[in-house]
Amino acid sequence: MSGLLEGKLVNLRRIEKEDVDFQFACANDLDFWGEYTHPAFEQSPKWYLMQLVENYPNDFQKALEDKPFIIQKKDGTKVGLMWQFTNQPYGTLEFSGFLVPSERGKGYGAEATQLMVDNLFIYRNIVRIQATANVENKAAQRVLEKVGFKAEGTIRKLSFVRGEWKDKTLYSILLEEWKEPKILTKTTSET
Repeated sequence: MSGLLEGKLVNLRRIEKEDVDFQFACANDLDFWGEYTHPAFEQSPKWYLMQLVENYPNDFQKALEDKPFIIQKKDGTKVGLMWQFTNQPYGTLEFSGFLVPSERGKGYGAEATQLMVDNLFIYRNIVRIQATANVENKAAQRVLEKVGFKAEGTIRKLSFVRGEWKDKTLYSILLEEWKEPKILTKTTSET
């Protein structure tokens, strides 16, 4: 079974076995993570990433809960990764996304974020989605604000990036602020 969230510029689709090489290349490329984030899969071997992909749930609704997505342009070119996860201990829904450096600044990140927000509010019984951005990462902050997220405050020394503790800004969007889909998203599921 395959799932796809369709936008105007990009699609989000759940990660599959054939995406492991792309995920591996991104995971081990410091430029992909940028200067504001510590690599999530530092030096992850391909066999480990393949095992993760094989063990993710196959159900599309479950995939919306905990399976990474590939961000791809309409021509199928893979341009990034996006994760949605439950942040513990409060069970808060949070997500994070990254684009390959050559595809930044083209609107793909904002649309992928909007696709994720629209679908999470449509298909999940939630009232809040949150994300964090390094206080120095103005591009990520602009994307979140464009989609409707509000800055709530600074979380001091939340992440350790390239030898330094970094502060992050906590952002959230509430169901009543969202109100309705901003992109005419189409969710498909195929066997």
